[in-house]
Amino acid sequence: MNEGTIWLAATPIGNTEDASPRLRAALEQADWIGAEDTRRLKALCQRLGVTYRGRVVALHDHNEAERGPELIERAAAGETVLIVSDAGTPTVSDPGYRLGQLAIARGVRLRPIPGPSAALAALSVSGLPSDRFTFEGFVPRKEGEGRRRLEQLQADPRTQIWFESPRRTARTLALMAEILGENRPAAICRELTKTYEEVLRGTLAELSAQVGEDLRGEITLVVGGAVLDGTEPLPVERVHQLVAKGMRLKDAAAEVARQTGARKNDLYRAALATSPTE
Repeated sequence: MNEGTIWLAATPIGNTEDASPRLRAALEQADWIGAEDTRRLKALCQRLGVTYRGRVVALHDHNEAERGPELIERAAAGETVLIVSDAGTPTVSDPGYRLGQLAIARGVRLRPIPGPSAALAALSVSGLPSDRFTFEGFVPRKEGEGRRRLEQLQADPRTQIWFESPRRTARTLALMAEILGENRPAAICRELTKTYEEVLRGTLAELSAQVGEDLRGEITLVVGGAVLDGTEPLPVERVHQLVAKGMRLKDAAAEVARQTGARKNDLYRAALATSPTE
């Protein structure tokens, strides 16, 4: 490992055997290790048979702004700093983003140690299109906020990847079926790489009816994108909303086309034909 670097390392999401040789070496060689949960890190090292020599400190959402600058200065001084989350890749719905931004501003080099990712693992086994996708993180807990987020994605043709807690999965699927459409294809990926790994596939309506409140384990939802084949209405209202905020009609049509995959010229003509008259 090169000194004077902050390494962002992916850790297993369930199966310890998924730990890469680079992760093992980094744990052994780092001068400082910032861990989302120090107890989980120590348990992982025990399972891997790895002995770390560096100092382990907690780095999580509640102290990243405070602890991050200290670790950055350690790296700037020539020490090797390793950042790990509880499972998967740091910064992906896990701590590390704010530290990374500060490191870049400070001129400290960031390097990845790639590996397990629940989002990509779920996408790979979902059976849904993977050429274009968007990672949405956790569904907002408040129903109103969750509803607004889903409405924003209603016409997006990209496959969506979501994290969700098991106790809220049934409610989320019902809300998705209501807003995105009951026939939208989806997959529930549960406990990936673990003993009770399970993937359920079907429409949002089918999965909503199949899943109860007693679901357990780590959940990743993969939802198919909107099909813009000419039979689905164009998201013209979104163009009008951008125009109302001061954007030119042509630019607004281009922006919505970029977001949704609809044809820019079709959007422009439809918006022009439906523009409110003064």
